[in-house]
Amino acid sequence: MSNPTSKQISEIFNNCIQCLQRSSVELSADIQAAADLMVDSLKRGNKILACGNGGSAADAMHFSAELLNRFVVERRPLPAVTLAADTGTITAIANDYHYNQVFSKQVHALGQPGDVLLAISTSGNSANIINAVTAAHAQQMRVVTLTGNGGGRLGEITATADINIAVSSTETARIQEVHGLAIHCFCEIIDQHFALT
Repeated sequence: MSNPTSKQISEIFNNCIQCLQRSSVELSADIQAAADLMVDSLKRGNKILACGNGGSAADAMHFSAELLNRFVVERRPLPAVTLAADTGTITAIANDYHYNQVFSKQVHALGQPGDVLLAISTSGNSANIINAVTAAHAQQMRVVTLTGNGGGRLGEITATADINIAVSSTETARIQEVHGLAIHCFCEIIDQHFALT
């Protein structure tokens, strides 16, 4: 007889698998389009900025680390900047202005036309992420959003040229698991285009 903990773990794995399988059908085209957008931007000499809060900040850092270093294959380092890692900048902006501006001010400073912003929010309603997307539009950047639960406010403000990848789940953990796999898909597709032959 299995104990409740083992049953709970099994249910977590099964819920994750079901969400991943559903997402592979619902989101594959959007993930491919987002990866293609990033590849095009990088090939034109532009860069990718990434931001998120909490676990999404960790995802943003993971993504930029894979591009700056490598994912699977040997290739040249690619320009990606996480906006969530510089505690000096983040705390200065939060202290002098407001936490809602910690990413948007960096986008205004670093973003250039043709760059891409990867904006990650499981709810799609984080004010500082919404402000970052608005700033990216002002800088003539394209935007890829990773969200959940219908996309939230981010889903409403994404422009026609943007790509909103919204996981159809209300569970933060399941949304983050799909976000992590989507990021790995981005990295693998980018690797294929820049691999050293």
